[in-house]
Amino acid sequence: VQLQASGGGSVQPGESLRLSCRTSGSVFSIRDMGWYRQTPGQARELVAVLTTADKSTNYTDSVKGRFTIEREDGRNAVYLQMNSLKPEDTAVYYCHVNGREKTADWNLRDFSSWGRGTLVTVSS
Repeated sequence: VQLQASGGGSVQPGESLRLSCRTSGSVFSIRDMGWYRQTPGQARELVAVLTTADKSTNYTDSVKGRFTIEREDGRNAVYLQMNSLKPEDTAVYYCHVNGREKTADWNLRDFSSWGRGTLVTVSS
């Protein structure tokens, strides 16, 4: 399963961006869809995650109330709506999806895929 992430860019503090991540390949089912971010010299951190079984969402404290993670079921896509952006949100953002995929011989296996990062820069 491959992921294509897009939507990053440069904005001023207080503005908004919407990141998109679309899956392709033989997805059978999805367990979790999430967004992570990373700055130079720092570990990748979880920003938001959506668990499909119960549609629960979790956010890192610094983005609560500002970011929203959403899933588009028909396209197995996940979005991150980022409002009231702050300079400290500047990072490369990565999407991550795990679940089960169909193999060529009609079996199922687990997958865990990362999208390419998309850069978000918040600066005045």
